Amino acid sequence: MADLKPELLVQLVLAVALGGAIGLERELKNKPAGLRTNILICVGATLFTTLSYRFASNNGDSGRVAAQILTGVGFIGAGTILHTRGAVTGLTSAATIWVVSAIGMALGAGAYVEAVGTTVLVMAVLAGLVPLEKLVAQRSSISRLVVHARPDGDTLEGIESLVKRTGLELERSESRQENVDLVIELDVRGARRLHDQLLIALMHLPGVRSVSSGE
Repeated sequence: MADLKPELLVQLVLAVALGGAIGLERELKNKPAGLRTNILICVGATLFTTLSYRFASNNGDSGRVAAQILTGVGFIGAGTILHTRGAVTGLTSAATIWVVSAIGMALGAGAYVEAVGTTVLVMAVLAGLVPLEKLVAQRSSISRLVVHARPDGDTLEGIESLVKRTGLELERSESRQENVDLVIELDVRGARRLHDQLLIALMHLPGVRSVSSGE
């Protein structure tokens, strides 16, 4: 088996390079799964896949170890998904981890062209679709929300922060005092599903008495 060691070294070096390329893009965007995470996942998937083929040489099942890689990566991906008062973040990072593990498995199986090609496509999706997303955002829905909340000092900041975490663009924010309530008017822009998600999240935010939509 000694003749396989140089090839394994090449596979691991490629895993560092390809996983690092995707991880760097995530790192630059301050995502939860960054450079080191993606490199380690890609290297681990590559090594496990290579070992599965070695185990299969002794009349074993080459797919058994590879199948467990997906289960393990699923737990890691789930850890990057955050639920914060109705707002869900980290789905793209979880999906990226899943694809990076597939790239590592392709390297372990010797499918170098497929692994490099997939990396290029993933980079194109993560970085190259930003202009398209902005174009979609310009044609997305606009909602006006009126929030009645307790006049706490950080209520307005908490609501604005929640809007950004949801993925919507805050176009206008005004607040005024009405009797015992702090009334906040928000104009937000983004995908329709995010508007509904924000509405639910605001209703669960401490200090918020009511939320109405003035579309």
